[in-house]
Amino acid sequence: MVQRTPAPKPGRPRDPDAPPKPKRPRDELGRPLPHEAENKLHLEDYDSLSMEENHRLGIAHLNAGRFFPAHEAWETSWKQAKGTDDAEFFKGLSQLGAGYVHYLRGNPHGAHTLLRRGAKRITRYGDLHRGIRAHELAAAAFAQADRIEAAEKADAPIPRIEFPTI
Repeated sequence: MVQRTPAPKPGRPRDPDAPPKPKRPRDELGRPLPHEAENKLHLEDYDSLSMEENHRLGIAHLNAGRFFPAHEAWETSWKQAKGTDDAEFFKGLSQLGAGYVHYLRGNPHGAHTLLRRGAKRITRYGDLHRGIRAHELAAAAFAQADRIEAAEKADAPIPRIEFPTI
């Protein structure tokens, strides 16, 4: 397996008084497009919504197969839940959404890594937490991660998986 080295991070802090960076248009899978391209991905303003509404949107987006918006909704819920018992739950759900995004982008390494991380976080929340059967969802994600990693190690095509619904 090829070892991956993360890209170097810039060594300069962002000026807090600088204007916000312009939002880049994105494709349906959340990949940035050139600034002049048409935006293919329209996201809610998650920061203006409550944690509960972001969680509801995360579930709706996941059930519809829109994994990048699900990831973004749950990432915002995670930030809103910092310091509470639910923070790790939302972080895990966000990572599951990101794992499925990597799967759809054809990145098996990112897919199995994030599916496992997310599943590990949510599994501790039991049979039913905030409307999600956490053990069941985690078990499905672990099994999918195993299949994806096995294919990657065998240098085989990424396997077809059935996406979960909540």
